Amino acid sequence: MQDFLITDKLAEIDPDINSLTEIEAERQYRRLIMIPSESSAPMAVRQVLGSAFTNIYAEGYPRPETRTMSQEDIMNYGMQLGTYRRYSDPRYYKGVEYVDMVEALAKRRCAELFAANGYEADDLYINVQALSGAPANNAVYTALLKPGDSILGMDLLHGGHLSHGSPVNRSGINYVAYHYKVDAETEVIDYDMVEKLAVISNPKIIIAGYSSYPWIPDWKKFRKIADRVGAVLLADISHIAGLIAAGVAESPVGYAHVITFTTHKTLCGPRGAVIISHDHETASLIDKAVFPGEQGGPHINNIAAMALTFKLAKTDAFKALQIQTQKNTEALSESLSKHGLRIPYKGTNSHLTLIDCKSVVSEAGVPLT
Repeated sequence: MQDFLITDKLAEIDPDINSLTEIEAERQYRRLIMIPSESSAPMAVRQVLGSAFTNIYAEGYPRPETRTMSQEDIMNYGMQLGTYRRYSDPRYYKGVEYVDMVEALAKRRCAELFAANGYEADDLYINVQALSGAPANNAVYTALLKPGDSILGMDLLHGGHLSHGSPVNRSGINYVAYHYKVDAETEVIDYDMVEKLAVISNPKIIIAGYSSYPWIPDWKKFRKIADRVGAVLLADISHIAGLIAAGVAESPVGYAHVITFTTHKTLCGPRGAVIISHDHETASLIDKAVFPGEQGGPHINNIAAMALTFKLAKTDAFKALQIQTQKNTEALSESLSKHGLRIPYKGTNSHLTLIDCKSVVSEAGVPLT
């Protein structure tokens, strides 16, 4: 009897796509293209992405009490399945008993990984459903702002991100966006100037964290500025989440009211995002902003892969990777500078460095653009 299920291998079904996947894998293995927002996810992470969890719809969230459960309790099948069958859960679909365990595990592992500065895992509220960094940031805006409110972030051309108020992004369309820049002389952020701009613009949210600025933000100074003008401090640590998880860079936990980050940069995980807060009311607003405010069903296969990523980020091997990455970046920056290339922002203490292309000049005197 025909079962209508397609069980043939990719190479048999679609040789073209199969060929492209193999060629891309070869390109990544053979070519060195230094993009700070990319990393190599371990094979195990990619295996989870292709698991049966990709088939599941699971609008909603796990039961709230799982937030403070230990990993052992979350993985107690008897307890979890018994509770599910007796009381159901807040999801909009059935068949999600194992999904609940996966998402609860991802949230717990994330909380344990990023607990810092006197905050324990139980103090942190985690959302792992945002599909990527920009949706995560926009969910925070949806939760905490009204259209027309003001925000203050770094200028895109100085190292900020599209979702920090760029006029071509809805963060700059729906809200009045002000931007701080680097000092023209020092090429680094002048926190006194940021504070002056904050007083003038009176933003509801101040965003710290960047897309192409190589220095770790001073969370204490940003929190002081936010407190002076009564703003929420949003730390977007998408680029440096791996460094922070490994203890290589200072954590914004306890300083920032809300933290967002992607899991596919220095965390070396799948393409997903996380939102962290330490206030119940704020977390509740953010959860509603993500679903149903921003999106429908979460990508459970991604969340499962994120759970694995957070486990791997607790290992000594991961910490060694982050330490070496930072050392390599500093060494590369210094060496390039010695060879006559101008390094914008005058160095780095992260995984990221930049080159001023105009410092590469042809024999005809034409600079590289």
